[in-house]
Amino acid sequence: MPESPHILLVEDEANFGMVLRDYLDMNDYQVTLAPNGEEGLAAFRREPFALCILDVMMPRMDGFTLAKHIREINSDIPIIFLTARGLQEDIREGFRLGGDDYITKPFDSEELLLRIQAILKRSARSASGQPTAEPDEFDFGQYHFNYRLHTLAHGETQERLSPKEADLLRLLVMRKNDLLSREEALTKLWGDDNYFNARSMDVFISKLRKRFKADPDVQIENVHGKGFRLLDTSRTNT
Repeated sequence: MPESPHILLVEDEANFGMVLRDYLDMNDYQVTLAPNGEEGLAAFRREPFALCILDVMMPRMDGFTLAKHIREINSDIPIIFLTARGLQEDIREGFRLGGDDYITKPFDSEELLLRIQAILKRSARSASGQPTAEPDEFDFGQYHFNYRLHTLAHGETQERLSPKEADLLRLLVMRKNDLLSREEALTKLWGDDNYFNARSMDVFISKLRKRFKADPDVQIENVHGKGFRLLDTSRTNT
C-alpha cells in the first residue's frame, strides 16, 4: 500500500491548525504542523514533504518569506497559501512566488481537500514525465476565465469559482461550441458516471449557467442524452 502524502502545515492559529491537521489526517494525509514560519522552515529542512500549506500572516516569518526559502531548497514542491486577506495584490504575490493555489479564510474544508488532491495529481503527472501543458486562461464572449486562479471575470466584476466549477468549465471551454459528453466529464471529474455523480454534475452545470447571465452570447446547451455544449455566438453576431 503506497505511503500517504506528507504535508507541511504552517499555521499560527493553534486551534485552527489542529482542527485542519486532524481533518487532513482523517483523509489519509500525514501532517506536520508548525506554529510559525521559522519552525516551518526547520521542519522543511528536516524531512521530505509532498506539499506545503502556508498561512500568510504569521509572526517570526510570514508565509511569503517562508515560501521564498522553501523555493530555494525545492523549486518544484507544491505550495498553497492560506490567508484571512483576499487582496488581489496578495494573491498576485503568492503566485509570483510560485504558489500553486491561494485560499481565503474562512473556507470549506472539503474544497481545500479537493484542491490538494488536484495539485498532487498534477504534480505526480509532472514527475512521471506525462505532459501537463494545457492552457490555463481562456476568453469567450465577454468573459475571461483563469483556471489556475479559479476566477471568472466579466468587465470589472470577478467571481471566484469552486474547484469543481473550474474543472467543469475548463472542459467545456476547451470544447467551445462542440460537445462535451456526460461520460467524459463524469469520468474525468467525478471518477464514475453513476446516477448520483450525474445529478451532482447537473447541479454544477446549473451554477455555471447562472454565472453567464450577463452575456446573452454565452450559454450552456443541454444536448439531450449526450452531454453539454458551451456556446459562444459573440463572433457570429458581429
